[in-house]
Amino acid sequence: MAKTTWVADADHSELGFKIRHLMITNINGKFDNFTVEAETEEEDFMNAKVTATVDIDSINTGNAQRDGHLRSPDFFDVDKYRNIVFKATKAESVDNDGSYTLYGDLTIRDVTKPIKLDVEFGGVVKDPWGNTKAGFTVHGKINRKDFGLNWNAVTEAGGVMVSDDVKIHCEVQMLKRS
Repeated sequence: MAKTTWVADADHSELGFKIRHLMITNINGKFDNFTVEAETEEEDFMNAKVTATVDIDSINTGNAQRDGHLRSPDFFDVDKYRNIVFKATKAESVDNDGSYTLYGDLTIRDVTKPIKLDVEFGGVVKDPWGNTKAGFTVHGKINRKDFGLNWNAVTEAGGVMVSDDVKIHCEVQMLKRS
């Protein structure tokens, strides 16, 4: 079987997250600069070698002040840690309808932990320009404190500013390179 290389089409992909703020609402964010690369046997993603690298400095929550705080040593410390990296280790089929559990190692602030992601495979198609594309929707949840993202503040009522759980949501369109 031939090896096939895929890369994320950044114009049609989004790596996003959601976190509770003041424990009453969610704040959404995304990373504007990232790469996702996969190597498969033909177009079979079940045993793909997948690596995603995220430029932390590209964090975007729609609020410049908040983004600056997230880049600071209180959170990601972009002067010291430039990237978030995910490397897939195993995929398991959940059903025969394109749902998978993807296991891998996530590295944030030089701390690597195993995580589990739920993946919906959207299929493989040719776009109007003859490019072969594969689509994926990815969901997951991590505890930010597992990666040294410990900053928080207590509210007047005794609650916290930011939840420990971060929900991951990604839409990834992969472009076949070879």
